[in-house]
Amino acid sequence: MTAHAGNPLLDWALYLAGMGWAVFPLAPGTKRQPAVKDWENRATTDPLRIRRCWSADRFNIGVATGPSRLVVVDLDMPKDGSGPDGVTALAALAAERGGPVPDTYTVSTPSGGRHLYYLAPAGTTLRNSQGQLTSCVDTRAGGGYVVGPGSVLPNGAYDLADDTDPVELPGWLVQVCAERRSTANSGPLEIRSTDTSRYGSAALAGECDRVRNATPGTYNEVLSSAAYTIGRKVGAGIIDHATARADLIAAGETLIGSAHWPPNAREVVRVVDAGLTAGARNPVTRGKAA
Repeated sequence: MTAHAGNPLLDWALYLAGMGWAVFPLAPGTKRQPAVKDWENRATTDPLRIRRCWSADRFNIGVATGPSRLVVVDLDMPKDGSGPDGVTALAALAAERGGPVPDTYTVSTPSGGRHLYYLAPAGTTLRNSQGQLTSCVDTRAGGGYVVGPGSVLPNGAYDLADDTDPVELPGWLVQVCAERRSTANSGPLEIRSTDTSRYGSAALAGECDRVRNATPGTYNEVLSSAAYTIGRKVGAGIIDHATARADLIAAGETLIGSAHWPPNAREVVRVVDAGLTAGARNPVTRGKAA
């Protein structure tokens, strides 16, 4: 970084923009007060705009994760001082899912947490999550931001802990993000026993249709969430597993050949099987017939 006397926050903002990440000002000494309206659309990598803005005040730095094509995993400390912290909770989730937590660009927070910066995989459109993956683990993606290194709060600074170039968000974490969002959006669901056959067929047909009509850039996410949604009904005995698997794979294979994900039929099968398995662990509730 080229140092600007007396203005380290400008240096940091220019450095982050040089990484290709869109930044915007936060009120000095804060982390939740954007200093501009419509911050996600106004976030920029333009050095001239950044110099003009940060020369006006000692603004903290917001990194708009969506425009920057980042997914930042926010590892917090437990709020009440009990239970595992985010680092421990993420490690446990990774062990459960059999996936790695690769070294990547990391920022330490004043509270003792960590921000792990990952590149959003091509073909995914992820949004923020709060406590949905596991305890003390949030994500910031589309619609979100993180406080960039160099920013200062009354209780300390955001420091660059590892300047490793960001790596792509691991596939198992993409899968978990899609599953948790599907669960969060689905809400409690009760199916009357007399309607299960008709309902199951309609639900499977609808999810397969949603997969076939997915827009470029969302294929992985849509197929994963569709498999998870149907897996919940498979787990409840509403839909036959073999039928669900065959229909979802057939729908997923119609996406092959685009410039985006999926690259091949094997990956389609992997995502469908993972989604069905995860969904079956959280089956919908079958109610009694009226």
